Amino acid sequence: MKMLTTAALFSALSLPAFSGELVYQPINPSFGGDPFVGSYLLGKAQAQDTNTDPDARRSTPLSPTARLIQSLESRLISQLISDVGSGDIGEGSFDSEDFGVVVKDDGGQLSVQVVDKLTGDVTTISVGGLFNP
Repeated sequence: MKMLTTAALFSALSLPAFSGELVYQPINPSFGGDPFVGSYLLGKAQAQDTNTDPDARRSTPLSPTARLIQSLESRLISQLISDVGSGDIGEGSFDSEDFGVVVKDDGGQLSVQVVDKLTGDVTTISVGGLFNP
C-alpha cells in the first residue's frame, strides 16, 4: 500500500502544469488604474476612516442671538464701507468686543483697517480705483 501511495504521489507531481500569463492591472487611478473608480475608492476610504485630527477645531453652533449679532455687525461694516466708498462720509469706524474696523478715503483709495482686540494684530486692506473722490 505504501508503494502504491508513493507511486501515486510521484505521478501526480510529474504531471505537466499549465498556467496563463499574469497581467497586473491597477485599480487605483493614482497608479494608472481607471480614473472613473477614483471617487468610489475615496468614498470607501472616507467611510472607513475613524481617525480624528487632534488639532482640528471643534465648532459649536452659534445661538440665534449670536447669529443675529454677527449678521448685524456684517451689515453695519458693509454699510460703512459703502458710505465711505460713495463719498457720503470721509471716515468711519465700528467697534465690537473682539475687533475694531476703521474705514477711510485716502485720496481715492479705500483703506480698511481691522484691529484684533484679543491679539493686537492689525490688518490693513487698501483698494484703489473703486470710486472717485
